[in-house]
Amino acid sequence: MSKGSNQKLKLSYLCKIMQEETDDEHWLTLQQIMDKLRKYDITSERKSLYDDFFCMNEYLGIEVIKEQVGRETYYHVGQRKFELAEVKLLIDAIQSSKFISQHKSKELIDKMKSYVSRYEASKLQRQVYVNDRIKTMNESTYYTVDSLHTAIADNKQIEFIYCDWSLEKKLVPRKNGAKYKVSPWSLTWANENYYLVAYDSEAGKVKHYRVDKMMKLSVVDKKRDGEEHFKNFDMTTYALENFSMFGGEIKKVHIEFPNDKVGIFIDRFGKDIAIRPAGNNRSMIAVDVAISSQFFGWIFGLGSDVKVTGPEAVVEKMHAEAEAFLSNY
Repeated sequence: MSKGSNQKLKLSYLCKIMQEETDDEHWLTLQQIMDKLRKYDITSERKSLYDDFFCMNEYLGIEVIKEQVGRETYYHVGQRKFELAEVKLLIDAIQSSKFISQHKSKELIDKMKSYVSRYEASKLQRQVYVNDRIKTMNESTYYTVDSLHTAIADNKQIEFIYCDWSLEKKLVPRKNGAKYKVSPWSLTWANENYYLVAYDSEAGKVKHYRVDKMMKLSVVDKKRDGEEHFKNFDMTTYALENFSMFGGEIKKVHIEFPNDKVGIFIDRFGKDIAIRPAGNNRSMIAVDVAISSQFFGWIFGLGSDVKVTGPEAVVEKMHAEAEAFLSNY
């Protein structure tokens, strides 16, 4: 049998065919595989394909499964780097992420589809629609995050222009476009936004910045400052005080609620909260909360059957907050 012009690429095209054309529900016979290779101007024999399957299994991590159905033998790719359910999960995460723009979301989803067969990819079409939820309008955020990770790993400072949204829906630089220079130490995700936690040497303190509002970021060839501030840094507490919708001074607050609303508090504070009975089909919890207008607004939104019962200073602040709110009407 004469060799095809693309013979050196045989294994590459075989991997492509098997990964795209087969899965647990779709198989190919050896003859079908040989026919598909011929379309790429590659000739093959049964024995050589057995050797290629062994190579794919042992050295490339591509599992090729052989199955006998009646008199016919079929082959298909089994376990993959990502199972279909895992790809669906990752696509959902991409779609729900506000910091990834709509355009970049579509690009990433198309790339994720390459991890499954074309038949399984068709099952993802129902998920590929990126809905009209708020997505970041700063396309460069995706690459800014990567640059920040690099700067942190290389122990370097950064410079950037920091912006705010204007009424014209444009990002306008703060400080007339003067650059911020800080030492990046951590990236954190809160309220559907990425934040950089950094040390400002000029101010002598830890600060944070919304990544999607950072423009023209560049890495400075200078070692980071502020290491002493991050040796025992508690990111959980910092995030609660600064990024939470309850941003403010942290206090242990007692909240009483009807039993049928317990799910709201578990979703918000986690399954580790201690729940105690309060009588009359009601329960109570004591949780650390950053006291703010947002926290009071959240409590008000849960209905009149949810009550903050202590400490007294927080209850008094709630009264004042409610009176100030009503005074606007």
